[in-house]
Amino acid sequence: MGGQKGIAFFYQYLSQLLPVTIISTKNNEPPAALNLDLLPVLSNSKLRYADLFLFFKLKTILHKNKCSHLVLEHPYYGWLGILLKRSCNIKLVVHSHNIEALRFKSLGKSWWPILWQYEKFIYRKAAVNFFITDVDRDFAIKNFSLDPAKCHTITYGFEISKPPSQEEKREAKQALQELHQINDTEKILFFNGSLDYKPNLDAVDIILRYINPLLLSSDLKYKIIICGKGLPAGYEELKSYATDNIIYAGFVDDINIYFKGADIFINPVTDGGGIKTKLVEALGYDLSVISTESGATGIPIDITGDKMKIIADKDWESFAKQACMPVTGSSIPQRFFDHFYWGNIAAKAAAIINRL
Repeated sequence: MGGQKGIAFFYQYLSQLLPVTIISTKNNEPPAALNLDLLPVLSNSKLRYADLFLFFKLKTILHKNKCSHLVLEHPYYGWLGILLKRSCNIKLVVHSHNIEALRFKSLGKSWWPILWQYEKFIYRKAAVNFFITDVDRDFAIKNFSLDPAKCHTITYGFEISKPPSQEEKREAKQALQELHQINDTEKILFFNGSLDYKPNLDAVDIILRYINPLLLSSDLKYKIIICGKGLPAGYEELKSYATDNIIYAGFVDDINIYFKGADIFINPVTDGGGIKTKLVEALGYDLSVISTESGATGIPIDITGDKMKIIADKDWESFAKQACMPVTGSSIPQRFFDHFYWGNIAAKAAAIINRL
């Protein structure tokens, strides 16, 4: 999932600037070349967030590794971070990927107000807070009464510092055409996401119920490729949409070929909060994008050139009409990579941490 990739890449690049030790769940296996220590001591069970004995285990690890800062991914371990902050004399940093209470509110969870109060408490106790978008940062400052000087935007990033060459893109498109029997005259529309995550599954429903019927009634020659693992039971009919120009590819070995070879990335996501990591990846691979307003949150429009077209939420007629338009021949501007390249993001975070 995008959030998991974000955590992995963030620390991979941060470890090139600062000594990093990661305390993770037991089912994590680090790449051999990773320049950091990974200690898989946390349980894989969701009950790990209430494990009081973790305090003693982590206290020993922090002292042994002479840690000066503790960064929490998400606020859930905030209670533990506060205890360790006091007993180990360390600086506490909370790295938020969403305003979690709002995310669960959008998913219809009745207990979101409890999480709201918990998040507010944890953010106030941190020495510094990292937010995934300016929108989240500004929202938290206003609604949780946080000190702006202690709140920073540390966004999701992209691993490549420049777009792929036109030759790479041509080769990737030819590979997709051969793999999925797509004609040269057909435009390739692409959607990707973990389908066991409700906002992504809702987006697939929107493609099937609204966008694709509009495209079928147009003159556009096209195929829509949907990639993603975790298709829930009851959605097997997605595989039967081949006659309606839908190709369900499922989990694929190399998603980069799809980002490089498609003509347009479609992002009809309307909820879920935070930044849509797949949109950052699509733009980084110089892929033209059509997105809802909600789906484009966290991506400054002024750094995308004319590669991203934003459509009002639920205006599927305009969404489909834009998909029928010619694809722009220009490339994503360099300023996109200045903003989203992981090396630059990690350098910003390291500078903030060093100042604490």
